[in-house]
Amino acid sequence: MLTTEPAPSLKHLDDPGRVQMVDLMGRHETSRTAVAAGRVLLGKAAYDLVKAGRIRKGDVLTTAQLAGILGAKHTSQLVPLCHSVSLRGIDLDVELAEDAHAVDIRAFVKAVGPIGVEMEALTAVSVAALTVYDMCKSVAKDATITDVRLLAKTGGQSGDYRREE
Repeated sequence: MLTTEPAPSLKHLDDPGRVQMVDLMGRHETSRTAVAAGRVLLGKAAYDLVKAGRIRKGDVLTTAQLAGILGAKHTSQLVPLCHSVSLRGIDLDVELAEDAHAVDIRAFVKAVGPIGVEMEALTAVSVAALTVYDMCKSVAKDATITDVRLLAKTGGQSGDYRREE
């Protein structure tokens, strides 16, 4: 379907179409937050081992929580055009979901600056999920990382966002 709306400007491309990092000069510093979530489906056997604290690599939930926090702090080193952000807080919850034999992960990230923290929240969830997978893969080769998504964000030019679920 054709549209008469102009195409949005892609700020990561310069006029000739080369990749560039977005220029943040002149942007106002505001309070920014983002919430992201994800899930790791383990299956009953692996779930029971995690719940009992019997995974050979150690405490899955605490290790995943620490890994997610570290992931948020290193987002700009992992995502090529992502700016370095001075984070003010990272809350990462890693909880068992017995009904699904899964681990649910939720990250809340805060900063004050000229750029949002959605990528940091999504990276925190992703790295935590990868850590759960890594620690459980010997007993759950079919573990699945799923539903990594942004739930909400505040601040910035585009305003607030909340996912309808």
